[in-house]
Amino acid sequence: MIKILDCTLRDGGYYTNWDFDRKLVDTYIHACNNLPVDYLEVGYRSVPLEGYLGEYFYLPLYVMERLKEQTNKKLVIILNEKDIRPEHVDSLLGPCKGLIDMVRLAIDPNQFGRAIALAEAVKNMGFEVGFNVMYMSKWKGQKAFLELLPKVKGVADYFYMVDSYGGVYPQDVKETIQLVKSYIPEVPLGFHGHNNMELALINTLTAIEEGCEIVDATITGMGRGAGNVKTELLLTALNAQGKLEVDFNPLSKIVDGFAELQKSYEWGTNLPYMVSGAHSLPQKDVMDWVGKRYYSFNSIIRALQNQAKGVADNENMLIWNDESIFDEVIIVGGGPSVVDCKDAIVNYLNTNKKVAIIHASSKNALIFKSVQNKQFFCLVGNEGHRMEDVFSGDLPLNSICILPPSPRKMGTYIPNPLKKMSYELATNSFSDKFQDSHTAIALEIALKLEAVTIYTVGFDGYSKGLMNEKAQELFAENSYLFEKFSEKSNKKIISLNETSYNIDSKSIYAFL
Repeated sequence: MIKILDCTLRDGGYYTNWDFDRKLVDTYIHACNNLPVDYLEVGYRSVPLEGYLGEYFYLPLYVMERLKEQTNKKLVIILNEKDIRPEHVDSLLGPCKGLIDMVRLAIDPNQFGRAIALAEAVKNMGFEVGFNVMYMSKWKGQKAFLELLPKVKGVADYFYMVDSYGGVYPQDVKETIQLVKSYIPEVPLGFHGHNNMELALINTLTAIEEGCEIVDATITGMGRGAGNVKTELLLTALNAQGKLEVDFNPLSKIVDGFAELQKSYEWGTNLPYMVSGAHSLPQKDVMDWVGKRYYSFNSIIRALQNQAKGVADNENMLIWNDESIFDEVIIVGGGPSVVDCKDAIVNYLNTNKKVAIIHASSKNALIFKSVQNKQFFCLVGNEGHRMEDVFSGDLPLNSICILPPSPRKMGTYIPNPLKKMSYELATNSFSDKFQDSHTAIALEIALKLEAVTIYTVGFDGYSKGLMNEKAQELFAENSYLFEKFSEKSNKKIISLNETSYNIDSKSIYAFL
């Protein structure tokens, strides 16, 4: 009979940083006690790593003891092979004896020989051992890895095929299973699918039909990137096939709990994940990019398409070598204060036509369409599409568009009417971080123009209680860039409207 391993707490931790509400975990454990799930993978064990990683990444002894007391299922932990060596095994796994039944290893096939040594050390501790080998879509061309497979005999209790990119089709699953069986016919196989292409369920069912003895799933599909096959969906399908008896009451209860969490983190597939899956591209970049509010789906997909083609960028631009000098610039952000004080700003510009306008964001640019001042647009990511929307196609042809230095991580989109007036920076001179951000490009333009006075409008910041995670990240980026700019240039940045950024401020109305 097929075995099911639910890895919600482990794989879902990629969204929560491996911290989960205690009540939700209790509900999860108690619900699983009444479901036909054989194993619960409850997190990682790890040596200390840089940065914050939560409770279920390190799984302290008291957590494992609590979970063991609550559950009637076999408990599983996973080790990241890239971080763990055989000499770590005693300290990491010694406390797990009697609490944890199986230890899985997340393995890059390029490090398979090294992983076998780690697996042997784990096996010698008395645990079941699972090999979770990533990137199955690329195995056919990895002869050195395949020839090492027989070495898992006597070590692996399960050998998992992991669809890391979420891009394999049922036929690929069949062919890979046959390929692996040709090397290790006696080792039980497992399958761990990702749902980029909405194929996790059919691929999992195919794996079962082809003889896999164990498969992974997560509640509501919670997991890295596009997520996994949903435990509730897999159980429903197997129940409909008459293969499992399912009590849907506890299943419904735990699904409801994680559905609330999903509203906050929004895991699951979307267009960028579909493109990354179709081209077998890493999900980590997509997770990061989708989380940035200034990266649109268009810019993310353009970056993925460039990766798939093996090109650094899709546009080559001339270097901006304008020798114009402006003593004073106003950098315009996307904050609502620009609309609030637009009459004052326009009045000031109309009487000071030698002030250059630098649009870090074109969100408020329409306000300045009629002024005669020189205008510069920071064409980062999806900003070209935003300009088209803001100006309804009637683009300001007396302006200059400036792009980050190539190659641009998110690729390049320039509206056709603006291509003749678009250039790229040769370098970013003042910051080692966030070099492709709107604010970094705007400040770099101010440096190139040799501006003595640098004003901002529309960099309002946020009230502390109103900052979600994305807003906090953007605020931190801008704060870092403002600080680095002032350090390197010895120039002050002055806001002409109220701001929560740590920069000087004056009132635009005092200049009128």
